[in-house]
Amino acid sequence: MLRADNVSFAHRGHAPRVLDAVSVEAARGDLVGVIGPNGSGKTTLLRLLAGTLAPLTGSVSLEGRPLSDWSRRETARRIAYVPQETHSSFDFSVLDLVVMGRFPHLGTFALEGPEDLAIARRALDATGTLAFESRSFNTLSGGEKQRVVIASALAQSADLLLLDEPTASLDVGHQLDVTALLARLNREQGVTMVLSTHDLNFAASLCRRLVLLRGGRMLGSGQTDEVLTAGAVRALYDVEADVGRHERAGHLTVTPIARV
Repeated sequence: MLRADNVSFAHRGHAPRVLDAVSVEAARGDLVGVIGPNGSGKTTLLRLLAGTLAPLTGSVSLEGRPLSDWSRRETARRIAYVPQETHSSFDFSVLDLVVMGRFPHLGTFALEGPEDLAIARRALDATGTLAFESRSFNTLSGGEKQRVVIASALAQSADLLLLDEPTASLDVGHQLDVTALLARLNREQGVTMVLSTHDLNFAASLCRRLVLLRGGRMLGSGQTDEVLTAGAVRALYDVEADVGRHERAGHLTVTPIARV
């Protein structure tokens, strides 16, 4: 289990706090979404969960052990973080980029071997990007890049995946592709996920539980069907919306109506 207990964070330790007394947990096989407007602290919360930031107050633990007690290599073997945007300054091939996910499992000065390449190719196959392995990463479309970055995270063989806005800037077709991919990885491989998103319909279609953030504070958390309400949308975004179950989609959908 990955757990944050009453974590607070401020840049350089000064007020105002980006996060204040926020708690979230992800049990094995869980799929948790963090929603809220710009500046609500979603990315900061994910980075605290990943161990790339340390909380000002509160604690983050993995399997009941403080995350600060884990080495960076140990953490990388358990937790993979997928940022909102990934840019490569070098002309890496797709396979080379995904093999980089194996680094936490290699010894000092060790090079990847046949098994590492096999794991990387299995990750590419799982994300539907194996056909791109020889292509330059920089030549891919936004949706293709996102799937390759997820493949690199899978190649870490981590059982926890943290994703920051995984469908941001993607067209509706690629959004559906990424949604289906994440659902399949969770269902078939048991990958535990915590993701942040602005897309309420994406969150409703994929996440079993939600954490609601505004201004760095929690407004609520719980099962998606229970906490994603018209009142919650109003409290988070100052927007009136209709929230109801879509018969064909099989999940809640959110239709914004007007600013409050």
